[in-house]
Amino acid sequence: MSEPTDYTPPKIWTWDKENGGAFANINRPIAGPTHDKDLPVGKHSLQLYSLATPNGVKVTIMLEELLALGHKGAEYDAWLIRINQGDQFGSGFVAANPNSKIPALMDHTDPTAPVRVFESGAILIYLAEKFGAFLPTDYPARAEVLSWLMWQMGSAPFLGGGFGHFYAYAPFKQEYPINRYAMEVKRQLDVLDRRLDESEYLGGKDYSIADMATAPWYGALVKGLAYDAGEFLQVQEYKNVIRWTNQIFDRPAVKRGRMVNKVTGEPSEQLHERHDASDFELRTADKLEAAD
Repeated sequence: MSEPTDYTPPKIWTWDKENGGAFANINRPIAGPTHDKDLPVGKHSLQLYSLATPNGVKVTIMLEELLALGHKGAEYDAWLIRINQGDQFGSGFVAANPNSKIPALMDHTDPTAPVRVFESGAILIYLAEKFGAFLPTDYPARAEVLSWLMWQMGSAPFLGGGFGHFYAYAPFKQEYPINRYAMEVKRQLDVLDRRLDESEYLGGKDYSIADMATAPWYGALVKGLAYDAGEFLQVQEYKNVIRWTNQIFDRPAVKRGRMVNKVTGEPSEQLHERHDASDFELRTADKLEAAD
């Protein structure tokens, strides 16, 4: 595909299945399932269907943090959804999330009336309220945490779908979209850095779901784990974001959560599916392959 120098939108948009890009084979302008496939259900009340993308690990971090606090009811099964293979378009997954995006959570605490929760931010709030953790109950502090959580939900499309797409995944590089989104991402990093200069965590003095939601996105960026764009964006300038990221990524529960449903990188950092705490002992490549 050659790079266009100019583009005039047609009167009516039509879907070009061969439009290029890393995810062209799974993107489409219609909703609904493409095939029949039931979701597996394990032994725990909480059933998570996900992949270790930034949105996916938000929830596994939350679940591991809840377990670390002693909430036994947060035990969960984490099933791998390979989005590059279209698992998110199976009929069972679409029933759990009509938007066909990971993660999706099914709560079978009441087996006669399972609860579905989709959208990562909604899942974090649901679990925080269910277990009474990582979300303050007094209104000023609660408002601050929820505000930063919604900030992340609203800004992530600029970081991932905008900058990440045009910088790393588009079939060719174009100056205008890369510059436009790079400017916005740096502004967002500055917003974070200024907040973290005045506060240990995003919501205040306490670690919360706002941090769990934001660190997998912006933390991965400043740590050089996303798009290999650290030098381009000069992320070393954001010293408070780096301090906060290191503080969060060093938490044992965060380390475990970032492993769950991970299928890339070092084999020792992958746990394709998680059904019990002992599954984290499956670290070698041969065991991981056997467990997949």
